[in-house]
Amino acid sequence: MIDAREPIIVEFPLRGEWYSPNTPGTKIPSHGTNQFGSRYAYDFIQVDWERKGWPAYRTSLAQYLLFGVPLDDYYCWGQEVFAPCEGIIIQAEDGYKERARTKLLSDMSNAYKNANYFDPKKDDIQSVAGNYIIIECDDNVYAGLVHLQTGSIQVSVGQRVVKGEVIGRVGHSGNSFAPHLHFQLMDSSDIAKTNGLPFAFEQYEIFKNGLWEKVSNGIPTNKDRIRFQK
Repeated sequence: MIDAREPIIVEFPLRGEWYSPNTPGTKIPSHGTNQFGSRYAYDFIQVDWERKGWPAYRTSLAQYLLFGVPLDDYYCWGQEVFAPCEGIIIQAEDGYKERARTKLLSDMSNAYKNANYFDPKKDDIQSVAGNYIIIECDDNVYAGLVHLQTGSIQVSVGQRVVKGEVIGRVGHSGNSFAPHLHFQLMDSSDIAKTNGLPFAFEQYEIFKNGLWEKVSNGIPTNKDRIRFQK
């Protein structure tokens, strides 16, 4: 059975406080599909924990619904992304333009089209992944860091990276509702055909009852306020 495999342990790819609205800690497949290797994928955003609904942007809900939100009004847009493992850069695709602001209806339409009509034989995978990096972490283990900020990728194909090295920034490129980091492990470097692999984070903290508690080899849920500092 596919879910019986022991999770692979990697380092958390971000710094500071984060929230995962889509996580295998809550449901599998975490994104409702096994397509594009996303069975065990996480999405990470930053939110205002003090505001009702934990919004990921500085503006009001009304502005988001009516007019959309400029990318720089999102807390996580432009935050640094770090290599979750030591390895070799297999792919580093940049230059895919981000939409200047989020717009709910057009973003939903884009997501629906990619979920139902994407054809790997003729469609560009960047229409789904946007700007992305794939790292070969081990034999048949590849890390995919997806939807990165245009122009932010700091590594090139063939380069060896160490765990914790800055490789890019959180963006809104490709099939994205709002700026976030989509992170997954896969059994091949071909996003269009790969299978997702289960994984957990070596270390992070969770906020419980007013205190930060350390977690080792954990899988956060969509109720957890988490942070990682190194």
